[in-house]
Amino acid sequence: MTNKREDYISWDEYFMGVAALSAMRSKDPGTQVGACIVSPTNKILSMGYNGFPIGCSDDDFPWNREGAPLDNKYFYSTHSELNAILNYRGGSLENCKIYVTLFPCNECAKAIIQCGIKEIVYACDKYAETDSVIASKRMLEAAGVKYTYYQPSGRKIELNV
Repeated sequence: MTNKREDYISWDEYFMGVAALSAMRSKDPGTQVGACIVSPTNKILSMGYNGFPIGCSDDDFPWNREGAPLDNKYFYSTHSELNAILNYRGGSLENCKIYVTLFPCNECAKAIIQCGIKEIVYACDKYAETDSVIASKRMLEAAGVKYTYYQPSGRKIELNV
């Protein structure tokens, strides 16, 4: 095997790939989202995906998007970013970077800001025009948290597991 530069994936490809793979753990039939938190020295610190809290069965709580508040997923599910933050047990996340497959909502933006993460790399911003994401961007900008769209390389990476 040669050691040419094209034999290796970039850090962004690697970490967004981890976030995308994490998203595949979500049982949400509508939107699977993943997150990967990385240290300033490119070490993976934590991962998360959207789902219900520990002890809350996927079979007992609703995944619907519609219906009364107690009959849909929004009061019960935890977003991938918050799960990644809560899953970290190593101390501070100050100056870290988070890779997410979907741009963070306003609630996740608050958690990102509060824990000291300084950069977001996101793969999709399909809710950009919603009040939640507009508020998110307003807070992130005010707090000095950089957000960058992930530019896919077009490279196809296959995994056989």
